[in-house]
Amino acid sequence: MDCTIIGEEPRIGPWREAMRSRIAGILGVSVDQVSIKATTTDGLGFTGRREGLAAQALASIRMERPE
Repeated sequence: MDCTIIGEEPRIGPWREAMRSRIAGILGVSVDQVSIKATTTDGLGFTGRREGLAAQALASIRMERPE
């Protein structure tokens, strides 16, 4: 699972590992399978005005077909 948090603040560094652990627990996967990163919009839009955060997530799953 790959997640990107978009916003000017707060910085996610201090909470990154806790977020990874919690998401891994919810998904039932290893912490090594969860990536959390952050970016800013360089002052543009509602995230740049510090009115909120946005997030994008992508999960790759493998489903086994029943025989």
